[in-house]
Amino acid sequence: MVPKLMHAVAAFQTLPIRDEASLQDVWLPTPQPKPYDVLVKVLAISVNPVDVRLRHAIRGHRRPHVFGYDAVGEVVALGAETRGFAVGDRVFYFGSTRRSGSYAEYQVVDYRLIAKAPQRLTNGQAAAIPMTGVTAWELLFERMGLPAAAGAAQGTIMVVNAAGGVGSILIQLAQWAGLEVIGVASRVNWPWLKKFGIEKLADYHDDLTPQIQALGYDMVDNIVNLYDPLPYFGAVADLIAPMGHVGSIVATTEALPVAWLKNKSVSLDWEYVFSKSDYAYQMATQGQILQRLSALLDAGALRSTIAYKFHGINAHNLRQAQAMLETKNTIGKITLQAPFDGPAVALDDIVWKDPQSYADETLVAFPRRRLGDGVGRPDTDPS
Repeated sequence: MVPKLMHAVAAFQTLPIRDEASLQDVWLPTPQPKPYDVLVKVLAISVNPVDVRLRHAIRGHRRPHVFGYDAVGEVVALGAETRGFAVGDRVFYFGSTRRSGSYAEYQVVDYRLIAKAPQRLTNGQAAAIPMTGVTAWELLFERMGLPAAAGAAQGTIMVVNAAGGVGSILIQLAQWAGLEVIGVASRVNWPWLKKFGIEKLADYHDDLTPQIQALGYDMVDNIVNLYDPLPYFGAVADLIAPMGHVGSIVATTEALPVAWLKNKSVSLDWEYVFSKSDYAYQMATQGQILQRLSALLDAGALRSTIAYKFHGINAHNLRQAQAMLETKNTIGKITLQAPFDGPAVALDDIVWKDPQSYADETLVAFPRRRLGDGVGRPDTDPS
């Protein structure tokens, strides 16, 4: 039986992640599915940079903000208009930023945005995939127009931030499609990329153009930048081949010199994975992409990108996970597995802080870490 109240982890105001009030364990009413919804009991989640950005953007109203845009769970109730799913199905999804997320025991999500989870993966392994997997798929095969079939593509692709959450699945999809992949990442993260079969590597700390040329490429057919595009735009303009595609998922606060791409007739392709749910545009295609990803994972053509595990979904662990993301030094994905085991309180008992006490302090309050510091050490096997 579905309880009337559920355990959730919520933010109520913008605070540095080191503050215990930045994310709090709380009891909330269990949501009820609308006609196109399924109600899912959440079994595992993963965190993404969007969780951090939305926590930093809280303004005004004192209400619980429940983030989380990756989950694996069990369907426990169905809306009247849902199709293709049954109570008891194990599903994975990332949902929509317009609704409460997966930092909660129960979540309602539009059935068009979900798919049955890969059978051969654990809950944690599967939770690492949905948002980054769909982002990578849409960027490569919808935005950049590459063929979404095994071995169907030709040419080269350079991936900046190849060891991150999106990069770790995108390099696999690019190889599956037939592209020769050049991974750009910090040298300390090259062993992670080699586990996925990437042997052509460059270090973003140094000038990319001579490094890529030293690998034997004067130009590359496709470039994907999964970091702030501005610092790399000169190298991208130099290295991209005529008629090539440049893909990006990260907004920049400054104008990009896109005219540098004009004389090569290069396309600049943006991907934002929530565009379809934000504008109710072809939403069912995201569930279909998840179906294809699930099949590829079960077939062994793709591997999970899980790199860090937390046992227990609670405010303490989620503060640690978000702090790791804020360092911008993580590889792969960070996952948390049920149960929801934090000391939850009623809404009347949540802690409020005076935000003025942090007026002169950066929200990113944790020091940058490098792999091997003993905190959040990555798994040795990404499978």
